Amino acid sequence: MGTFSEGSSVLVIGMGKVGSLVGILLSKRFKVTGLDKNPPHYDLPLPFEVLQGDSSDSDFLEKTFENFEAVVSCMPFYLNKTIATVAHQKGLHYFDLTEDVSTTNAIRELAKTSRGLMAPQCGLAPGFIGIVGADLCGRFDKLRDIELRVGALPQYPNGLLGYSFTWSPAGVINEYINDCEVIHNGVKKMVPALDGLEKIYIGGQEFEAFSTSGGLGTMCETYEGKVDTLNYKTMRYPGHAKLMKFLLYELIMKEERQELERILTNAKPPVQDDVVYVYAVVEGWKNNKIGREEYYKAFTPIEIDGIHWRAISWTTAAGIAGVVEMVADGKLPQQGFLKQEDIKFEDFLQTSNGRLYAEYE
Repeated sequence: MGTFSEGSSVLVIGMGKVGSLVGILLSKRFKVTGLDKNPPHYDLPLPFEVLQGDSSDSDFLEKTFENFEAVVSCMPFYLNKTIATVAHQKGLHYFDLTEDVSTTNAIRELAKTSRGLMAPQCGLAPGFIGIVGADLCGRFDKLRDIELRVGALPQYPNGLLGYSFTWSPAGVINEYINDCEVIHNGVKKMVPALDGLEKIYIGGQEFEAFSTSGGLGTMCETYEGKVDTLNYKTMRYPGHAKLMKFLLYELIMKEERQELERILTNAKPPVQDDVVYVYAVVEGWKNNKIGREEYYKAFTPIEIDGIHWRAISWTTAAGIAGVVEMVADGKLPQQGFLKQEDIKFEDFLQTSNGRLYAEYE
C-alpha cells in the first residue's frame, strides 16, 4: 500500500443512500469508485464510477482491491468480516459503519497484524457519539458517570411504533436483540437490550430511551476502572420499546429475523423528514469540584450539491468520511485498530465533512 493522502484511490462498497453519499463526499478529495452487486438503488447523479460485483465473494474482492489504498464498507454488519479480511490481506485502510460487537472483535484480531488502519464503528453510535463523549470526559480530572443517547426518528411520527426505518432494518433488529455492554457500579457487565427504560424530556417533547447493543463501541474497555456508570441507550418516541419486546419475545420473532425485517420495512418505510438526536452527559470532578457537562444537538435534513439528504444519511456519511479525511491528513494512526474515543472532536470538526456537524454548533 502506498501513502494514503488526498487524491488516493478509495473504494466505497454499498451504493445505498448512505454509501452513495459517502462516495459523493469523499470524491471531493479522493479518487472514488463505488461497488455494489446491483446498479445504484437511487436515481442520483454520482460523480464516480460504480463497479458491479458481489462483496461476499472473496476472490472477486481480492482482484478488485488491487487498485485501491482504502476501502469503506457501507454494507450490513454481517458482510463486513469478509470485506475486512480481504482489506487486511491487501494491507489497505479499512473503514465501516458496523454496530455489531462480534464483527468488531473479528476486525480487532485482524488489526493486530495489519499494515493499514482498521477502523470499524465509524457511524453515529458507535462512532460520532463516542467522539463527543470522550471530548466531554476530557474536561474532568476524575470521572463519575457517562451517559450517551442517540435517536434517529421521523419528525412527524404516526402509528404506535412512532418509527420509520431510515436506517438498516437488519442493524436495528440486531441492536434490539443482542446483549449490551455497560459499566454499572464500577463493574463492566452485560445487560439485555430493550431494558433500562427511562424518560427523557427535551424542549417539552417526551422520549423514551433503552439499552441497545454496540452503541458504546470500545468505550467500556477504555473507561473500565475510571467510572461508576457508563451506558448507551437509543432514543425513541414513547411506547416503542414495549411493542418491540412484544414482537421479538412474545411473538418470538427474534427467531425469524429476515421475516421480521421484511414486515417492519414494509410497514414503516423511510420518511424524508427525519431528525437525529444526539445527547451526551458526563459528570465528574474538576479541581475537586463536582460538575456536569452536556452535549445536545438535533440534526435535520440538509441539501448537499442541490440534493435533499435525510438526517440519518448525512450524519452517518459525514461521520465516516470525516474519519477517512483525518487518516489521509495524518491526524490519526496509519495502522492497527482505531477506537472512536481516540478521535479528537476538534480535529474531526475541522475536516471538510465534520464541518457539516459544526454548522449546528
